Amino acid sequence: MKLTTRLLAGAAIAIAAVSAQAQNITGAGATFPAPIYAKWAEAYKTATGAQLNYQAIGSGGGVKQITSKTVDFGASDDPMSGEDLAKNGLLQFPAVIGGVVTVFNLPGIAANELTLNGTVLADIFRGEIKAWNDPAIAKLNPNAKLPSTAITLVYRSDSSGTTAVFTDYLATVSPAFKASPGEGKTVNWPTGVGGRGNAGVAANVSKIAGGIGYVEYAFAKQNKMSYATMINRDGKPVKADDLTFAAAAAKADWKSAPGFGANLNNQPGAEAWPITSASFILMHRTAADPARSGDALKFFRWALNNGQKLATDLDYVPLPADVVKAVEASWKDIKDASGKAVLN
Repeated sequence: MKLTTRLLAGAAIAIAAVSAQAQNITGAGATFPAPIYAKWAEAYKTATGAQLNYQAIGSGGGVKQITSKTVDFGASDDPMSGEDLAKNGLLQFPAVIGGVVTVFNLPGIAANELTLNGTVLADIFRGEIKAWNDPAIAKLNPNAKLPSTAITLVYRSDSSGTTAVFTDYLATVSPAFKASPGEGKTVNWPTGVGGRGNAGVAANVSKIAGGIGYVEYAFAKQNKMSYATMINRDGKPVKADDLTFAAAAAKADWKSAPGFGANLNNQPGAEAWPITSASFILMHRTAADPARSGDALKFFRWALNNGQKLATDLDYVPLPADVVKAVEASWKDIKDASGKAVLN
């Protein structure tokens, strides 16, 4: 099967039921955590016989689905503000931590053989740096044989938490990028080619010589794509992996942010990966179907307590133990119409 076909096929995940009696759990949203949700769902089905159907349609789609009450949970990499959580009657909690990497297609240059910093990366995605042998890129890569190939930007065409994480970082390190194109789940990119989901971006980068895009690390690793080393906030070159993602999350202030919405981008620390994010789950505080909401929480309770190795195998970072404890404590606020918690 061609790489492009495999990537696009991974954009939606459906875990089939093994028992007609098993309660369906439905979720939709972020593609960032889709690989680990697939692994968790498969293992949970084996352990319990329960079924999870998760559609990786992008964070914007996940927010839309949960606010319209068409799924049991929504997933977003862009945490919802406290005001919006209250307005929509939603509870939010993190499920897993991962990193966004810059993938590129330059024959002869493999993963971590290209180094970028935030300013140069921002200028590339502003359309100001147009060729791979630009002096700004060459200065960071004195030993690389950079071609004169034109740079083609590849970006998310859907409403995307990965885009929100990526553009938040670029806006943080580059005032020019913050001014235009700015930050958010969707932005007006100056040029380039769009792709739906992390899988769509990865597929387009893979087939466009000179292409550069941004995806969750698991997509790059699983599909043997080239991705850049980054110079972090401390001025240190760091490679993407679970250790550098964990370093970025080490000092996160989870408790003061509404819905645990800590920003992990551009954190200090010599080992910290600069483009790091948690992925979040959204559920209604007053459950329309208490049994289904309870089953969804049982799935996440199992995942947070039993799915750590599956997460690290894909280079995600499990939540710290104290955060898991706080997340589980917050679930008492998901109740039925009578005010009874849906999960005992």
